[in-house]
Formats: sequence, C-alpha cells, structure tokens
Amino acid sequence: MTPFSNTTTPSSPTSPSNTPTPSNTTTPSSPTSPSNTTSPSSTPTPSNTPTPSTALPSNDITPSHMFPPGSVIGLIGGGQLARMLAIAAAELGFRTVIFCPESDCPGAQTANNHIIASYDDPSALDNFIAQSDVVSYEFENLLLETVQYVEQSRPVYPSSHALEIAQDRLFEKQFLRDQGIDTASWHAIDDSSFLLSALEALGGRGLLKTRRFGYDGKNQIKLDHPDEQTLTEAFDSFHKQPCILEEIVPFLAEISVLSARTKKGEHIFYDCPENQHKNGILHKSFVPSHIPLEVQKAAQDISATIMDALDYVGVLCIEFFVLTDGHLLVNELAPRVHNSGHWTQKACLTSQFEQHIRAICGLPLGSPYRHSNCQMTNLLGNNLNTLKYFLTQENTSIHLYGKRIIHPHRKMGHVIQLTGPASKS
Repeated sequence: MTPFSNTTTPSSPTSPSNTPTPSNTTTPSSPTSPSNTTSPSSTPTPSNTPTPSTALPSNDITPSHMFPPGSVIGLIGGGQLARMLAIAAAELGFRTVIFCPESDCPGAQTANNHIIASYDDPSALDNFIAQSDVVSYEFENLLLETVQYVEQSRPVYPSSHALEIAQDRLFEKQFLRDQGIDTASWHAIDDSSFLLSALEALGGRGLLKTRRFGYDGKNQIKLDHPDEQTLTEAFDSFHKQPCILEEIVPFLAEISVLSARTKKGEHIFYDCPENQHKNGILHKSFVPSHIPLEVQKAAQDISATIMDALDYVGVLCIEFFVLTDGHLLVNELAPRVHNSGHWTQKACLTSQFEQHIRAICGLPLGSPYRHSNCQMTNLLGNNLNTLKYFLTQENTSIHLYGKRIIHPHRKMGHVIQLTGPASKS
C-alpha cells in the first residue's frame, strides 16, 4: 500500500489503442495560497532549523502575494541545480531546506537545512512541509505522489500538473499535439509486438525511449533497420517499461528556450542558446546562436503558449530541433532550471536561478538582458583534466558542484567563458 493514501495518481496506460492521458489535464492544479496553508500539528520543528515565516509587521510594505525575505523555500532534490537555487535564494534573503535521501548531496552544502529521507516518507515530508513556506523541485524524475502530497499543504511551483506531463514522454507528446505544436513523429509502445510495425511506419529508423526516467541519453536505444530479435532485445532491456518510439529527425541545430512565468501570467525570455551534445549529454551551450532571430522569436512564442496552457510558474526550459528550412520541432520540456541556461549566471543581469526564485516567491521578474557573448562548457568526470587549463583563462568562471565521487559521464561542474560584448545572431 502506498504511503500516499490520500493522493491521486495518473491512470496507468494499457495499450496504444487506449491512449492514456494525465489524470488532471482538464484542470491545472491550483496550489494552496500562502495565506491559508497549514502545517501538520504533530510534526515538531527543531529550534535550529528554518521555520516558515510569521505574519508581516504592520509597517511591512511587501505585497500580500509575495513571500517576504526570511521565508523558507523547500527544494525537493539535492543535486547541483538545488545547490545553485539555494545560493540564489540566499542572495535574495530567503532560507532553504533541501529534501534529499543522499546525505552528501551538492544542495546540502549551500542550503540552511537538509532532511535526509526517502521521497515517499510521509513523516519526513510532513517535517519538510512544516519548515517550508513555498516548495519547488530540481528534477522531474521523482514520484508525482510526493509533489501532490506536499501540494495539499503548501504552494508548489511548478505544479504537479506540469510535472505529470513533463515527466512522461507520452503525456508530453499528447499535450503538445493538443496545443497544435509540432514534434517528431512518435508511437506509444507498450509491448514488443507493436514495435516492428511502428518502426516500419517511421521508415525503419527510430529512437526507442522509456516514457519515464530518461535524461542525458539514458534509457534510450537507436534502432536502424534491426531484425525482430534485436527489437525484442531492445524492448526487453528496458524491463518491459512502457516506451515511446520517436522519429530520428535530421536537424540543423538544437536550441533551448529558457523562460520564466509568474502567477499573474507575465513572461520573460532569455536569448536562445545553441546546444552541442556528446553521447547524449550536453557538452556546450553558446550565445548568440547562429539561428536567425525570427526563428528564435517563433520558438519563444511556442514557449509562451506552452507555459500559458500549463498555467506554469517558474523557469521552464524547452529544447527544440531547428530543421534546415527553419521549421521548429519541440524535443522535450524540462520543468525547472536547466543545464543549457547556466551561462546566464555570468552573461545576464538576472540568472535563471534568481529568476526561478523570483517567480515562485511572487517577486517581479528580473531583466533577462544579456550583456556578454559567452560559451558554457560542462565538466564531466572524464574531462576534469581540462580544469587546470580553464583556471588560467581570462574572462572565465569555474563552477564546481562539490561532488566527491567521480564517474566518467557524471556532471562535476561547468565553465562559463565570456567571449565579448553582447551581439545578436
């Protein structure tokens, strides 16, 4: 029996002919407002940990829809994104509490408090709720029920509705189709018997991906005119998880749209970075992109449509394929700050991390103005030997994540190089 006995879960997909939809797609989640939130009375709050803010002094001019400085932001997940969000929160006068099962996670090194527990531990989540005024998360591959549970007592941004769509490739593709937004062709795959005909419909080539828990090239296999045995083995390698088969698109470039939206529906957009990947992992992002400005503007317009349809609050990253004729296909949504936006830390007036904190706390959005051209390079375990070189370079900043264990493809940090005054593509 699930520990979240009072939450709802999305309907479980069964077959391609009975297409599943997220359980709450008709009505976006409406998080509880700060003025009427409650915390579990049975959960004690240690005296040396952050506690939710109390009523404002009578002479405080902070608007009622804003969380005042000193409020506590709860962050689910403790990786490098939580680490950098906690730093941005502190610079705006907020405190943070991290909820992460790993005792030595990057986020815990910069947050005010760290709750170490499984994501499905209701008692620990109650403690987390009691310490938080507003909650966000740093990755989408977590239990939807965790976010729904917290959302019953605290405002969570982005909402569980946005998470439910973005964490499932099939729900995401269906949502985009319903908005009239183009993607690569795809087929839902629930068993290997349908895989051959689906692949033939795509011309014999495609990417087989699990619907969930895929990132940085994980949980996906490229298929190129395979025989039936290879197809069966490919599907079985995912332990019969529901999958999606996507068309392999010959694209000119990959770009990201990094945008933020407030509870009032206000948007800002950063200049679109152009991205280069190696082995499915982002290697470099650079601005300005080589893509024409009118194509970038079209991508931003698509992003605005998506954010409004989700009633989204916070920073959203949307990855696009740009075809040779300038046509845009949405690749995927990331309901959070994103690796391809790290360059904003040094090249913009407001970083993506500060922007997210502003949005979820009800503050006015900051200027996304880019004052410098730049390039961001990821530091993985297998290229950490370049660190010494970057340390000697001018106009270069190093950002390490405090990870002790090194793996070849693990993200250990990133480097931002300013390459000159801002120019447009």
